[in-house]
Amino acid sequence: MKIAIIAHDKKKDDMARFVTAYQHIFKLHQLFATGTTGLRIQNETGLPITRFQSGPLGGDQQIGAMIANNEMDLVIFFRDPLTAQPHEPDVSALIRLCDVYSVPLATNMGSAEVLVRGLMNGDMDWRKIVKKEEE
Repeated sequence: MKIAIIAHDKKKDDMARFVTAYQHIFKLHQLFATGTTGLRIQNETGLPITRFQSGPLGGDQQIGAMIANNEMDLVIFFRDPLTAQPHEPDVSALIRLCDVYSVPLATNMGSAEVLVRGLMNGDMDWRKIVKKEEE
């Protein structure tokens, strides 16, 4: 499965801890991340990650393009709802694309844990069926 990992600045510590805790699951999948988040996780876990631009410089849109092309299976996006983001329209568009294309999206640690545990249990295998139907 292809998993996107994104975290706003004030949530990067949480994301690093989360990915470290579930490293045994993440290592079985292809990981994609926005710039700084990806570098931080790569440095702390050693996991291979395809890194895009940082969010404000287009990274959210790069991940959104993968979603629109049915090339992303899961998005974990630790958002900071209490801090204004200069690229908020891109964030909203990314969330909308997840809804349009039925890509599971976690925006906090609680929902991310449910999705990652589901991924471990095979509960996301329906994404493979969706991909075959579009071929």
